[in-house]
Amino acid sequence: MDVFHNAKAVRLRSHHDKFLLADEDEESVIQDRNGSSKNARWTVEFVSGSDSIIRLKSNYGKYLTASNHPFLLGMTGRKVVQTLPRRLDSSLEWEPIKEGSHVKFKTRYGHFLRANGGLPPWRNSVTHDIPHRTSTQDWILWHVEIVEIESTDSYVGSPPKLDGRTIYYHIADENGEVDDESVEGYSFTFRGNGVEELTRRFEEETGIEGIIMCTRSPLNGKLYPLRLQLPPNNVTMHLVVLLSQSKGELS
Repeated sequence: MDVFHNAKAVRLRSHHDKFLLADEDEESVIQDRNGSSKNARWTVEFVSGSDSIIRLKSNYGKYLTASNHPFLLGMTGRKVVQTLPRRLDSSLEWEPIKEGSHVKFKTRYGHFLRANGGLPPWRNSVTHDIPHRTSTQDWILWHVEIVEIESTDSYVGSPPKLDGRTIYYHIADENGEVDDESVEGYSFTFRGNGVEELTRRFEEETGIEGIIMCTRSPLNGKLYPLRLQLPPNNVTMHLVVLLSQSKGELS
């Protein structure tokens, strides 16, 4: 998929609106809403000789691994963990498959990376399995957010054309304030040039409605709502999302 060819590192957000995190025990993999955590960052590596199979490396230098160990005895789901084996085998390999605006990650043996919901111990767990129930079909769908774009210096000849522009954003609090210096923001890729289209895309991605997309003035730090058109040439943008019910002031 093109999105991974352009990405050096990504975040993966599940159907439950939680991010795939490498746990601090450096072995487990979990879901958590804290997408700004460094443990939500996964470095992308392509398997040698393939342009469609990737490995994902955690903040601890270990690979996202589809293990053979059952998550619970008697259940079909198997554990997804972090490992660093001496030999890089097929358990570390994932095939991203696009499905609408989401991505499925398939193992070499036909299982899919699954974000589980429900009651503990299933809640926030991550396994690989083939979903059979209709109610869990969406659990294998992930939204990919690019954290870092691959440097063009690593390519020979012309760099690949980016599929749209990268939008980095922070969401302001109810007072219209945002800590965009110490808190890492989120990002997504957007194809288009209209503010209305961008706003609609953001609402679809986040489920948050009634928002105002703003830019911050480099001169005085004030927020200014975006107008009709975005800058040309797919330039990267850094935005602040203001909720309609917030008390922030716009210039």
